[in-house]
Amino acid sequence: MLRLKDKVAIITGAAKGMGAADARLFAKEGASLILCDIDEPSLKSIAAELSDQGSKVLAIVHNVASEKDWQELAKQAEKHFGKVDILINNAGILNVAGIEATDMQLWNKIIEVNQTGVWLGMKYIVPLMRKSGGGAIVNTSSVYGMIGTGTSAAYQATKGAIRTLSKTAAMEFIKDKIRVNTIFPGAIDTGMVSGEISEEATKQILSLIPLGRMGKAEEVAYGVLYLASDESSYVTGAELVIDGGWTVP
Repeated sequence: MLRLKDKVAIITGAAKGMGAADARLFAKEGASLILCDIDEPSLKSIAAELSDQGSKVLAIVHNVASEKDWQELAKQAEKHFGKVDILINNAGILNVAGIEATDMQLWNKIIEVNQTGVWLGMKYIVPLMRKSGGGAIVNTSSVYGMIGTGTSAAYQATKGAIRTLSKTAAMEFIKDKIRVNTIFPGAIDTGMVSGEISEEATKQILSLIPLGRMGKAEEVAYGVLYLASDESSYVTGAELVIDGGWTVP
């Protein structure tokens, strides 16, 4: 079954990790894709991979923290596809520095990418969804937006902000038949996580996860697919936690 047949989906941070897993799964389910990332070589690679498999793909080098880039993305989406049905705000950056170790430059950078990027995405893509009569937005938070760890001050601040921003967006756009939901991944085995979290910290995190392992990007993608598809037509303002039980105790 092609669960996203005739749908046009924007995925940010699509070059690697969870975004790339979303792109591959969405392609299998029949979506036309607008893939965005600042990593041009990796973006071109996955775009070529999916195009070769028969998917309609538009790849755009895009900085989610740039209002100008979002304005241009909206123009290109309308020009090439005439509509947008799905927005996956996936792009994000991680730094584990605590409150005192975080300087203003780092703080602002993480806020701009993780938090401002989500807001800008909704601001400029919702009008296209409204023209089409509705849509689905999936914003990526984190279990770090639900719990305190004593680390990752800026990152945790942004992920908590995404949690409440998504809820108010769900209420604001419900009249437009636009659903807004949030996913909360736990320890997912991606380059972003392995590049920032030490081996010792990873072992400590694994000890807190009842399933006893890190998650796979593909396991998160199936949750995103559900929230993006018409199968979740009665779901908005919801929180889908994909964390191997980490936040249960």
